[in-house]
Amino acid sequence: MTVMRSVVLGCGSYLPSRVVTNAELAQTVDTSDEWIVQRTGIRERHVAAEGEYTSHLAINAARAALANAGVDAQSIDLVLLATSTPDRSFPASAVTVQAELGITQGAAFDLQAVCSGFVYGLTTADSLLKNGVFKRALVIGAETFSRLVDWKDRTTCVLFGDGAGAVVMELQSQAGVREDRGILTAHLRSDGRHMSKLYSDGGVSTTGTAGVVKMEGRAVFKHAVAMITDVIDAAFKATGYTAADIDWFVPHQANKRIIDDSAHKLGIAPKKVVITVDRHGNTSAASIPLALCEAVNDGRIKRGDLILLEAMGGGFTWGSVLLRW
Repeated sequence: MTVMRSVVLGCGSYLPSRVVTNAELAQTVDTSDEWIVQRTGIRERHVAAEGEYTSHLAINAARAALANAGVDAQSIDLVLLATSTPDRSFPASAVTVQAELGITQGAAFDLQAVCSGFVYGLTTADSLLKNGVFKRALVIGAETFSRLVDWKDRTTCVLFGDGAGAVVMELQSQAGVREDRGILTAHLRSDGRHMSKLYSDGGVSTTGTAGVVKMEGRAVFKHAVAMITDVIDAAFKATGYTAADIDWFVPHQANKRIIDDSAHKLGIAPKKVVITVDRHGNTSAASIPLALCEAVNDGRIKRGDLILLEAMGGGFTWGSVLLRW
């Protein structure tokens, strides 16, 4: 029995050239490299240059993904950009990407689920492809979170960075067996009761400003491991796979302690976990595709590998995607 699955054809990423180390941050706020590394695992992050916008990062990542996939931009009829830091209130930054890539058909829109944005984006694109609405999708996670932090708040400014990652997806016929490529299952959750634990204190309708990130770090940490486990257990239950079957675990890169605790609780070996948080910081919706592409480009992730993605972000939102590369 054949089934139709959304298969990833290629991926691409982009990081701004400026690197901000913990030592540099320690010159402006009361912190230290030791303090940051011990609590987060972060050593440095990339920061967009003046005049470098989220759409610029997204366009660069998209072009790299198209090249990696070996497809022409004109074959794309869906551009989905996951971001919490769009260029403007409107129109969607996705239409800027669409125009710059020369795509004149299909649809382009932004999706906002904060750090879970890329997982939400993959799941949304998967559904639209399976429903026959579109044929080939470009799913991007891009952020300039450096514009959304208070650089005097040492509890948040040390955490975030800028970057973008993208994948090209299309629907393909598969044999309906365990070796099928593509997205095998996806699970999304949200619980707005926790909104006050991680949020921006501004907005168009409230303050007329973007605001800055506010976070209850201990509360986020407490909920993160349990919520991540919830959607991963759901993925295993839906497919019959277990932690032992996973070739690579590519989690949202928010905090190394959260990643380590989650992998340990799930029984996923450390050698199977892709880590970039030490060099990228938390790039929100961009973190998973950045980590994914790094592992693809350096040869760790190979065709046929079983990949587990998961994320949790403000809202709270959280989700998982299990796919075969």
